[in-house]
Amino acid sequence: MAHWLIKSEPSTWSWDQQVAAGAKGTAWDGVKNHTAKLNLMAMKQGEQVFFYHSNEGLEVVGIVEVVKEHYPWIPGEPWVLVDFKAVKPLPKPVTLAQAKAEPKLAKMSLVTSFRLSVQPVTDEEWATVCRMGGL
Repeated sequence: MAHWLIKSEPSTWSWDQQVAAGAKGTAWDGVKNHTAKLNLMAMKQGEQVFFYHSNEGLEVVGIVEVVKEHYPWIPGEPWVLVDFKAVKPLPKPVTLAQAKAEPKLAKMSLVTSFRLSVQPVTDEEWATVCRMGGL
């Protein structure tokens, strides 16, 4: 299974709001970038995803799971939605500064393509961030 990272500004949609959505989860919307859209379309049900607070906080705060694979956002438009549910918080959020300082994460999209809102994460990057976050 693949791993991913999704970004949200906490003032728009926070980790706490994701948790409050419960086991049903919620649709991830607002993605209007073709690379991010392709990443959403590649996600499979059950895959694990880091939840990252962007612009405010700049940190990986939790893990969500894909509960519904991509489906149309607006009929006739090219954009898609994916539904996620919260799985668990990171005991210690992992900041962007910490990720940049970790040599094992030097090639991670979070470090190299920090503006992309939906990113792939390698198995090694996943394990490193989980370790750094206390999991």
